[in-house]
Amino acid sequence: MRTRLLRHERLSGFDRLLLVEWRKLKLPTSGETVVLAVSGGADSTALLLSVAELSKVGKLNITICVAHLDHGLRASSKKDAAWVRGLAKRLGLDVVVGRAKVAEQAKADSENLEQAARNARYEFLERTAKRRGAQIVLSAHTMDDQAETVLLRLMRGSAGFGLSGMEAQRSILRDGKVQLIRPLLWARRAQTVDYCRLRKTEFLNDEMNDNERFARVKVRKQLVPLMKTFNNKVVEALSRTAQLLREDDTLLLESADQLLEKATENSPSRTKNGTPSLNVLVLANAPSALRRRALRKWISNGRGSARRLEMVHLLAVEKLLEGEKGGRVVELPSGSSVARRRGWLEFQAKND
Repeated sequence: MRTRLLRHERLSGFDRLLLVEWRKLKLPTSGETVVLAVSGGADSTALLLSVAELSKVGKLNITICVAHLDHGLRASSKKDAAWVRGLAKRLGLDVVVGRAKVAEQAKADSENLEQAARNARYEFLERTAKRRGAQIVLSAHTMDDQAETVLLRLMRGSAGFGLSGMEAQRSILRDGKVQLIRPLLWARRAQTVDYCRLRKTEFLNDEMNDNERFARVKVRKQLVPLMKTFNNKVVEALSRTAQLLREDDTLLLESADQLLEKATENSPSRTKNGTPSLNVLVLANAPSALRRRALRKWISNGRGSARRLEMVHLLAVEKLLEGEKGGRVVELPSGSSVARRRGWLEFQAKND
């Protein structure tokens, strides 16, 4: 009893809140390997320190693998990678450091740097998880990140499923078994900074986080402070709204899945990756809220992701359902398209 009491007393409020979220998300507490994405910033450093602490006091009995990707975008990136490696080693943890040429990849794929960096990071994390036999990757996105995501999507004209923000749990890549978990969506960015200070651990400051040519940074530096003059709790309010919309969207998605299944019955054709055609009549007679969700999932499955797919594209595909004329085509991002032929919508991938 004495030992248990001492262990409990050692935990900070941050540690206890993380443990509550850990159990809420039904994450493994023993016997499994978990990959932890660490950039070196306050958020990921706090997550790393807290998970290590929960393991140290016996609340978790898992194998932790620290993963860091050097995006090669800054002169100091190699030093950052070495810093993360050093921190992991001091904590006695396994660490994997990768390197990517994000700028070159962005140019080759005609993507912005933020998107290219995100893609490279997730591919690296999934690859690391598979090599370590892990099914879970932890990412340190906070409530502030969630609020920024909601605002960015709102300005792009996203529907409810976009405004529901980041999921706490999803496949890291399409149809993958590796799950991306965000166990810090309850935490404010200031809490992670305070926790690092409590643990007397420095963290890295990425100068790109102050570069307002990136949309997210501009939202963080300009829009959110302005909104706080109207509501000082605007970050919490946006996060709460995202959660409510996600709960609504979960129910709608179940009905959309049923619609999609009905629309693919007796499909006359499939693409090389198995994407079936959709019955125009079935979709045209469905409520628009369900139809758009069904179309989004169908297109996402065909493309491999919903990346760069926005409401304007879904509305364009919806117009193919109008009238009786076939032969019309809607171009989608990344070279794919949707065509209407003989009463069916057909998806065509970039390389088909």
